[in-house]
Amino acid sequence: MQPARYHLVALKMKGAIPALATLLLCGCGYIGEPLPPLMNIPARPGDLIAVQRGARILAHFTIPAITTEGTVIKKPVTPELRIGPKPAGQFNPGAWAATATPAGQPAVENSVAQFEIPVASWIGRDVALAAKVTGANGRDAGWSAPVFLSVVPPPDQPAGLRAEAVPQGVRLTWRASGNLFAVFRRDPDQKDYAPLARSTNPEWIDTTAQWGKLYSYLVQSLAKAGEGEAQSDLSSEIAITPLDTFPPAAPVGLTVVPSTTSIELVWERNPEPAVTGYRVYRALANGPLAPLADTREIPNYSDRQIESGKVYRYAVAALKSNGKEGPMSTPVEVSAP
Repeated sequence: MQPARYHLVALKMKGAIPALATLLLCGCGYIGEPLPPLMNIPARPGDLIAVQRGARILAHFTIPAITTEGTVIKKPVTPELRIGPKPAGQFNPGAWAATATPAGQPAVENSVAQFEIPVASWIGRDVALAAKVTGANGRDAGWSAPVFLSVVPPPDQPAGLRAEAVPQGVRLTWRASGNLFAVFRRDPDQKDYAPLARSTNPEWIDTTAQWGKLYSYLVQSLAKAGEGEAQSDLSSEIAITPLDTFPPAAPVGLTVVPSTTSIELVWERNPEPAVTGYRVYRALANGPLAPLADTREIPNYSDRQIESGKVYRYAVAALKSNGKEGPMSTPVEVSAP
């Protein structure tokens, strides 16, 4: 019986060896070359924006939150912006940066670096601006794509901005040289100003303003600068709550047609949205025009209170919801049948 027991033990031992090898491989994990240490280089800025406003160049970009390896930056970084002449040929970051001028320390808010650069020494020149961010270890990913500007004398800042209610809406006027201006408006439910329109004259009528609502306005001069535009400093703010105190315009197109038992009047509808109806005037021959009847928004009326053979004159005036009555239309004369 000894040989049989020995044979069984040997078989068990042979099966344990592969299992043990598998256990060792699974338990210890993969053994390979060690990974290189992270470089921790901040990513290159990708949203640099620059514009001339008055006597300054305003530039800003978002400070990257990750490295070139996609890891989160945990240590402080240093944002940098430089300005220099635009190269005549292809932009070479290293050669350009060697002679470019640092833009100074930025103001940083919500991870956005903001720079202000005086334009005095750059007027009449084409310039390039580029940015980079250096990590705490002194490493950087290089300069961003450049932004090119043509620097011009500061456009004239608008002065004396005024706002007044007119029948069409809000009329803005200001003083400034130039032939192109940007108008900005802040509505009652808005926190910030939004572009509203452009004007080639120092005035603008905001036909979209609604009566009884508070609006604030700003104006800015614009000047051609190379392929772009330079901006002036913004004007002082003006606020207004326009009120509709204006009468409607006189109706036009009054036509008077006699029929067997009446005289029919039709005219063109007044396009003003506040018009609620019309007042019909009538005169006998050359007598004075006197109110005959009020109608609703439909621009027609049938006069059945007529006498055969008599001559009548008619005119129509529009009525608004603010209680104002407009001027009368041109009178029209007709003979009753």
